[in-house]
Amino acid sequence: MFSGIFDLSLWGFIAVTLGLTHITIASVTIYLHRHSAHRGVDLHPVVSHFFRFWLWITTGMVTKEWTAIHRKHHARCETEADPHSPQIMGINKIMWEGADLYKLEAKNAETIEKFGQGTPDDWMERNVYTGHSVAGIASMLIINFVLFGFIGITIWAIQMMWIPIFAAGIINGVGHYWGYRNFQAEDASRNILPWGILIGGEELHNNHHAYPSSAQLSNKWWEFDIGWMYIRLMEIAGLAHVKKIAPKLTLAADKTSCDEDTLQAIVLSRYEVLTKYARSLQQTCAEELTHIRAAHAVRVDRKSVRRLLDSDARKLSAFDRERVNEMLSKSKKLETVYSMREELTALWQRSSATKEQLVHELEEWCRRAETSGIEALQEFSQHLRRYKLART
Repeated sequence: MFSGIFDLSLWGFIAVTLGLTHITIASVTIYLHRHSAHRGVDLHPVVSHFFRFWLWITTGMVTKEWTAIHRKHHARCETEADPHSPQIMGINKIMWEGADLYKLEAKNAETIEKFGQGTPDDWMERNVYTGHSVAGIASMLIINFVLFGFIGITIWAIQMMWIPIFAAGIINGVGHYWGYRNFQAEDASRNILPWGILIGGEELHNNHHAYPSSAQLSNKWWEFDIGWMYIRLMEIAGLAHVKKIAPKLTLAADKTSCDEDTLQAIVLSRYEVLTKYARSLQQTCAEELTHIRAAHAVRVDRKSVRRLLDSDARKLSAFDRERVNEMLSKSKKLETVYSMREELTALWQRSSATKEQLVHELEEWCRRAETSGIEALQEFSQHLRRYKLART
């Protein structure tokens, strides 16, 4: 039986398989995702073309198609037009049919044309990579067979399944269904794990949806993004240039009123601000809901606080909207907490207002928060006045 050029032990073949699939994952997260789709990092032409070639022979994916589909996902997230939302289509469909959904959307010429701008259009892309996906993955099969013999076919099969399972299935599915959230993004994105190694850092999916153009997906000190580590190493070697990372909020020691720095900080870090708001008012709302339950016999479950503090009113279901309105009708304090959250959210959605108008509205919001009689809201407002972006 032909054993190929390299006759390795079982553990040697396992190591080779994991190494090859990891290069593919790194190519997807660094080149397709952070470089092509979001422009968070520029790559040296040699590095960029290596990733393009590697993805062609290991997945058959075309840069323009992947980029367009992913950009559409962000633009239409959790709607009927989202190419792969488990909130709309169900988790099982995304997990097991994610690759089929990708292929279906790749045939949508309108999607490719509208969202695929700025991707490679050189001779290699037009004459080799685009339209010849079968030739790419067939080349990988031949290479694996020559290098490793018949077991190379097994390695090739694993390579072919790796992206459909981990990217199309787990990231697009689990990443919008299960996990923890650092930020109250407007979609259902979740961080699957705090250590982004197996999927190149894409495990930190909620962080990414909060700051899509950031080249770094880790945000908290205890999170790890291996893709970011590779980017930093390439940057040191002169093979990459980081263009954007997520802004960092900090507190100015001497600020007592809102200004343009405050406005810029909360607009750029709006999902973090909403998260801080929810955490600051969580105990207050929980205590008030306990009083409502005792005094008015209103049925309150553990999700009630989350409905009040985490939900955009526009996206509440009819059932949740009814439950929220019922709770608000029983408590002036809850009504204030909820309405103040909605007003804060509306502030950074006013694209037609001038900076001076928005600063004035923000200052007025803080004044009303600090005269609300709600201690936690007062403390949050006093911190909000001091927000500014940390220097990077």
